Order: sequence, then structure tokens, then C-alpha cells
Amino acid sequence: AFEGFAHIRFLLVLRAFASPKAFVTGLFRSLHRNAPSALSQQASPQPKTEVDPAAGSSTKSVLDPLQHADYFGLGKLLSVRELFEARVHLGHKEGLLNDLMRPYLFGSRLGYHVIDLDKTLEHLFCALNFVAHIAYRDGVILFVTRHQQTAHMVEETAKECQEFAHTRWWRPGLFTNSTAQFGTVTRLPEAVILLSTLDSVFEEHLAVKECNKMLIPTVAIVDTNCDPRLITYPIPGNDDTPAAIQIYCRLFKMAVLRGKERRKKDLEEIARQEQQCPVMHLKDG
Repeated sequence: AFEGFAHIRFLLVLRAFASPKAFVTGLFRSLHRNAPSALSQQASPQPKTEVDPAAGSSTKSVLDPLQHADYFGLGKLLSVRELFEARVHLGHKEGLLNDLMRPYLFGSRLGYHVIDLDKTLEHLFCALNFVAHIAYRDGVILFVTRHQQTAHMVEETAKECQEFAHTRWWRPGLFTNSTAQFGTVTRLPEAVILLSTLDSVFEEHLAVKECNKMLIPTVAIVDTNCDPRLITYPIPGNDDTPAAIQIYCRLFKMAVLRGKERRKKDLEEIARQEQQCPVMHLKDG
């Protein structure tokens, strides 16, 4: 039931973001963005209309990413063996277990819980697919972590994706009271990726509740001691080991870059077809 609810929220978020009205509103709310590309000034790729000269009618082509199960080819990026070698399966001690994470456990060994990597792989693919769709729609993505040991890694990943990162103390009201915080209307991110849902003192990160209050979808790594209820796309896995964080960052970066590359390719293809198919103008009378 939890996976079905997450799938429904995935479709609702993408359909709402894919609407032209929501996209144009987001563009007008944007004040500044580092390293803007020429594609950010164009509308999102939409299903194009092709004209059949013989039949004299127009039919829509199948350029709709939401109709493809793996539009960006992300299924080949990850495997259970790679996750195992990165120690993604390692959980916390048995006494720290959050009961809501029990369905994602494979078992326990030497007093420590072991996460089921098959379920991790399934949830990770859904999360990567969602992130790629957000990047395809030119959405703003924010990487968040509070672990100082991996903060530099997260910041470097966001920089390589030309996105944003927040690895410092989270000021309360950063999202819910952004107008007062920044002194003007500010465009909030379309998606937030949390490499850990806990802060430096092992309390729930303030960004989790603020994203829910502002209806911002979240993708987060949830360890065995975390609460996955407020996360849109929870990924059961180890959120402490640097090797695990490194593979998460690599996968998220590839998902974002593939979404942006596919967006650029589709826009170029639409422009080329529009040049090849002249528009017929009807004269009055």
C-alpha cells in the first residue's frame, strides 16, 4: 500500500509540474539562477504534431516522457552487487530500529540490521526516474545533508549538476517563510534530495517538514533508524558510510545530467521538425 501511494504521488507531482501554467508560473517566480543555459528560457518539450501530406491530417507523435517506464535509461546504472560493495545494506543496531523501516529489512547479523537491497534497488530506480523527470522539465533541485564528513562530496555533486546544495545549519522558515528570509519572492526548488533525513545531532532534519508544508517532493536516503512517512520517495539504505554516499551522489548526478541532455536533444529535434514542416496559413476569403 505504501508503494502504491508513492506511485500515485509521483504521477500527481509530475502531471502538476508538466502543466504549462505551473511551468510558466515557476519561471516568473525565478529571480536568479547560477549559470543559466539557453534552454532555461524555452518551454518544456511537449508532444509535437506531425502533418501527413498524403492524408492531409495531423497526428501527435509519441514524445511524452511520462508514457515511458524508463525514458532516460536509468535501469542499467545500478545493480545489487554495486550497492552491496558500497555497504548500502548496513543498518544500525537492533535497539535503534524504527518500526516503520521493518518492511525493508532483510534480517540482522551480530546485533545489526541488514537492509534488503532488492527493495533498495526498486525504490532507488523510482527516485532516480523522478529526479530525471524534474531535470527534464528544467526544475530546480536542492541537495541537502548535515553530515560534515560527506558535505564536500554533496556540494561537489550539486556543482557538477549545475544545481544547488545546502550543507550548513538549516535556518527555521527557510522554505515556509522565504519571503521574510530573503526579502523578496523567491523561487523554491521543485525537488529536494536529502542524503540523510537526520541532522548532526540525529534529530529529524527541519527540511523534511518544511518541504511537506510547502508541497515540495522529497527524495531521501532512510536508514533503519529513520522515519520514512514524510518522504515522497524514500530509499532504504545506509546514510553514514562515505562509500554509500558516494554511490548515491554518482547516481543522482547521472540522473540529473541525463534528464538535461534528453531535454536539450528533444528541443533540438522539435526545432528541426518545425523547420522541415512549413506552417500553412489560411487567407481570408
